[in-house]
Amino acid sequence: MNTKVIKIDSDNIDEKSMQEAGDLIAAGELVAFPTETVYGLGGDALDPKAAEKIYKAKGRPSDNPLIVHISKFEDLEYIAKDVPASARKLADKFWPGPLTMIVQKNEKVPYATTGGMETVAIRMPNSKIALDLIRKSGKLIAAPSANTSGRPSPTEAHHVAEDLDGKIAMIVDGGSVGIGIESTIVDLTEKKPMILRPGYITPEMLSEVLGEEVVIDPGIIAADDTKKPKAPGMKYKHYAPKASMILVEGEQSKVINKINELADEKSKDGKKVAVIATEETKSMYRTDVILSIGSRQDEDSIARHLYKILRECDDMDVEAIYSESFKTPRIGNAIMNRLLKAAGHQVIHV
Repeated sequence: MNTKVIKIDSDNIDEKSMQEAGDLIAAGELVAFPTETVYGLGGDALDPKAAEKIYKAKGRPSDNPLIVHISKFEDLEYIAKDVPASARKLADKFWPGPLTMIVQKNEKVPYATTGGMETVAIRMPNSKIALDLIRKSGKLIAAPSANTSGRPSPTEAHHVAEDLDGKIAMIVDGGSVGIGIESTIVDLTEKKPMILRPGYITPEMLSEVLGEEVVIDPGIIAADDTKKPKAPGMKYKHYAPKASMILVEGEQSKVINKINELADEKSKDGKKVAVIATEETKSMYRTDVILSIGSRQDEDSIARHLYKILRECDDMDVEAIYSESFKTPRIGNAIMNRLLKAAGHQVIHV
């Protein structure tokens, strides 16, 4: 298959090109497109064959549900068995935006899209391009991240091409995404709302809107990985670079010393080593490859660069990666969730 790439300016959308992309979705083909979080791999959410194509293109386990992307709240009402009052409150506050809500599905949603589950995950992306694609396709769009399953998620169109060129019909290149980590997922089907994947929207933000405590599933932030996460997708290894990666946690000066020590040992063995540091600490390391993920004074920059940095490690063929820990005040849980999974939960405490 020849994968066509079209460049789209979100401030001046090419209607003809976007209609071509929408027509491909309507015809049952797959189109990768930018959202505010990461690039998604889109197909008709209500067509089981399109869902099967998504799983095949990504090499994704078929019990890992797909998120349905919508362009208006009525779309949620169309595919939900019932709409909780909490969903309306959260949508009023956070949609369009990086929040996915899980509700009970109705018979319109095939099990191929929900991974065999009776629930469906839904979000309205805060992206002009994504919303335009949904509207022009005339479909609801199921879209996991547009990468080979297990690899770092794509935050630029060329990341999608690296993984899926020749496997999908089209890539819509809308430039770099804004947030850089996937949406927060909140389960509204239990008595108490629970976050199944941390993201840009925090438990505190959700709790404030709902007037009740929203907790994070303990299985997804456990450093020792012994607790089983509630969401099927979170049991799989994600976001991983090709090289072995180890996180080092603790007091900053001790972390720097430990990483330098570990990197020196690997270098003496002839291994190419990368260190993931910040703007504040990058000058304190002495290995060949030192990558700044952003500034601790701007935690959004850390989230935005995370997957790009991991892909850069692959591009440079590094053989070992050591990373600082980033337990930042607001979205530290989300950042660390991604890094822990990328590192296969290999953590050294100093």
